[in-house]
Amino acid sequence: MARCLVTGGAGFIGSHLTERLLELGHDVVVLDNLSTGRAANIVHLEGHARLTIRVGSITDPVLLAEVTTGTDVIYHMAAAVGVKLVADDPVRTIETNIYPTEVLLRLAAQGKQRVFLASTSEVYGKNPKERWTEEDDLHFGPTSRPRWAYGCSKAIDEFLALAYYRKFGLKVAIGRFFNVVGPRQVGHYGMVIPRFVDQALSGGPVVVYDDGEQVRCFGHVREVVDAVIGLVETPAAHGSVFNIGSDEPVSIRGLAEEIIRRVDPQIRIEYLPYRDAYGDDFEDVRRRVPDVSKLATALGRKPSLKLGEILDDIIRWKRSQRDGGGVAS
Repeated sequence: MARCLVTGGAGFIGSHLTERLLELGHDVVVLDNLSTGRAANIVHLEGHARLTIRVGSITDPVLLAEVTTGTDVIYHMAAAVGVKLVADDPVRTIETNIYPTEVLLRLAAQGKQRVFLASTSEVYGKNPKERWTEEDDLHFGPTSRPRWAYGCSKAIDEFLALAYYRKFGLKVAIGRFFNVVGPRQVGHYGMVIPRFVDQALSGGPVVVYDDGEQVRCFGHVREVVDAVIGLVETPAAHGSVFNIGSDEPVSIRGLAEEIIRRVDPQIRIEYLPYRDAYGDDFEDVRRRVPDVSKLATALGRKPSLKLGEILDDIIRWKRSQRDGGGVAS
């Protein structure tokens, strides 16, 4: 069994990854400053004999050096996250996503650890292709539009990780996440499904930004976490970038309609211009659909849960929270 470090381990994806690693018998150290991660996400794991929780920031190089020492695998999940946070605070996005990653990669190269680097579909920018593959060009908007700061910062992270692989032989796999969803995700940072479900359970309206014709794919966090672990444990995946997520597209309006149908068909949809949600300088991507064939080839599987099953799981969890249930799921 391995000793694993999970940066951002109290976040939505990080907490599910931490839980899964413990289930598999690994020792886990979680590092999280609880700025966007939540202690409630891992409260059910507190006291676990193989879990150590460190509250602190990845921007602290001394702390990073301390928590990486003696580990076998580093899952670097910590990052500024969410469209709203990025639009509101691009400085924090850039500072959080670039320098700490370089420090962590250098430490891992010295310590000979295996690394998973969490990246994002945002690196594709506004590439106009129907489906995005890992070798496609990156199409960012102008620097005057803050929303591109996130994708640019994570692209730099990828360049750094691949450079460390080529120069130092660092065993690193990179995963670009496409709209990962599931229990424990909150809507504070622009995450659309928890926001829609919360609005529906409160009686509506469900507020759709722009015209609702944006197309997205939603992958369940449990399947995504298994893919993350699989890539780290697959030597042939090291030094490569992988799309991770569902490849089942749905429009945002269609998503809202699916949630309403499951909660209360009488709930209405309202439309809100982007400028009212994110400000005048916001730009969005109309279509974001991954080609996940590279992931399927590497692991022999890909996230395959249907959207309806995913929504049922999230609605069930949200209802349990309203009824006073715990966060574990």
